[in-house]
Amino acid sequence: MSENKGGALGGEQLERGLEERHIQLMAIGGAIGVGLFLGSATAIKLAGPALLLAYAGGGLILYIIMRALGEMAVEHPIAGSFSAYAYEFISPLAGFMTGWSYWFMWIVTCMAETTAVGIYIQFWFPSFPAWLSAFIAIVLLTLVNLTAASLFGEFEFWFALIKVVTIIVMIVLGLVMMFTGLGNNGVPVGIHNLYTNGGFFPKGIWGPIQALVMVTFAFLGIELIGVTAGEAKNPDVVIPSAIKKVFWRIMIFYVGALFVIMSLYPWNEIGTKGSPFVMTFAGLGITAAAGIINFVVLTAAASSCNSGIFTTGRMLYSLALENKAPKMFATLSKTKVPAAGIIFSAACMMIGVVLNFVVPAEAFGYVTSIATFVGIFVWFIITVCQMNFRKRLTPEEIKNLKFPMFGFPWANYLAIAFLFFVIVVMCTSASNRVAVIVGIPWLILLWAIYTFKYSKADKAKIK
Repeated sequence: MSENKGGALGGEQLERGLEERHIQLMAIGGAIGVGLFLGSATAIKLAGPALLLAYAGGGLILYIIMRALGEMAVEHPIAGSFSAYAYEFISPLAGFMTGWSYWFMWIVTCMAETTAVGIYIQFWFPSFPAWLSAFIAIVLLTLVNLTAASLFGEFEFWFALIKVVTIIVMIVLGLVMMFTGLGNNGVPVGIHNLYTNGGFFPKGIWGPIQALVMVTFAFLGIELIGVTAGEAKNPDVVIPSAIKKVFWRIMIFYVGALFVIMSLYPWNEIGTKGSPFVMTFAGLGITAAAGIINFVVLTAAASSCNSGIFTTGRMLYSLALENKAPKMFATLSKTKVPAAGIIFSAACMMIGVVLNFVVPAEAFGYVTSIATFVGIFVWFIITVCQMNFRKRLTPEEIKNLKFPMFGFPWANYLAIAFLFFVIVVMCTSASNRVAVIVGIPWLILLWAIYTFKYSKADKAKIK
């Protein structure tokens, strides 16, 4: 395999401080976001009980994409991950666009998440300024990331564990309510709510198709597994183990949780009284239900910001190694973390927090819509990268792959078709169309920057 001079697949000096338990919980946490706890009600309104099929189908496609990423991550466990893979296996332009797009995706995601932190804190302390909560959150999480990769992993481990425990408890208690009548005067609820109130497909086939957009957005972030490979101990063991469990975790935590919720309550009543999770806990007589879920979504938002600071620092580090970002981002601190990239990214998030409180919500919405479009773009790049990666291997090298992609290349074609289909569905809705309208000019802007600033230097390297 060729080694390119830009350092896409070499030159990293990061310390491998992430344990297997860190990676395993991050793999779960990456698939479980605030969207499940608060946004699931909106998705249920779109599709009704048929939403379960949308999550199961979307989970299968995501598993295919993660297996494609896993094949490359095990052979080349680097923090630059798909940005470096795109640079090596597609083109320097693809690497540039992927790295900066993914960096920007996490910056705007963290802007939104830290703003949410301020709102969640006001649930308990209404007079405490939301901007100050957001500021404190970024400072603390930046300090965590500057200390060592292992401390980042420890925080993510506990953040993810809180989400996992909450969902498991909700599922178990919900099943008890369904089959024993607990919280319903001793009358078992059963699963009749899944097929009454308009049937399993109350909005027809178009309902779950529309919901695919929200389903796809809900899974954004799980590709972080690839970025952690650069600092994982025993990546050839840990990464396959984490990725293999992705599909079943989605089935349990998304499909399982929504199965219980939509069995307990008519789908057309969910969301009228707040979060479906609050409704379920409150139905059991737990008076602190709203406070419990508020704490969970607070940790989920903090977890997302923590991951964002980690990822943006590594992306700038990888881009700097490829000479596509200022050289200062290629330096590491004494604790072997890309401190300059972490601090710069955190500073950008601080600016975003201020802007979020100053600019109109619509304007900020346009910016954050790029994040959703970029997520789909990155998944597409991952899938294509793995196909090109395979083309470079001899039959003997393919035979010796440690974590080979299954169903190649037909599974890749299926995943790519799904991603394009989601983009088409996005264009049919005014609320989702903005992501495409803003996202495409963003990619064109990056193409223009690369063409006029970096293309000549890259062509000279190739010669």
